[in-house]
Amino acid sequence: QVQLVESGGGLVQPGGSLRLSCVASGFTLDYYAMGWFRQAPGKEPEGVSCADGTTWYSDSVQGRFSISRDNARNTIYLQMNNLKPEDTAVYYCGQSGWRCPLNRHVYNYQGQGTQVTVSS
Repeated sequence: QVQLVESGGGLVQPGGSLRLSCVASGFTLDYYAMGWFRQAPGKEPEGVSCADGTTWYSDSVQGRFSISRDNARNTIYLQMNNLKPEDTAVYYCGQSGWRCPLNRHVYNYQGQGTQVTVSS
């Protein structure tokens, strides 16, 4: 049974940093594309980043966010630096088979999400 569990969200001031974690179980991380997407209140979901051998970032986070994975721990991470109020959202990790999804927020499996709030 595939499970994805996110953690690491919280309240941070503008300009601050957070690192999100996503622990995967029920499959071997090595063989799958993994990514992150987010949804802010009242807005459509938005792809943030995905890695399948190549790495993609949305224009809004390029240069500030970094995706990584630790296959030994079956965990992926999203390092978020220079956070802005517009980054406030629930962040989800997802698994997408061999390749990152064309529709960047639609994954085969996703976790329950972790709240990130950027506010002074």
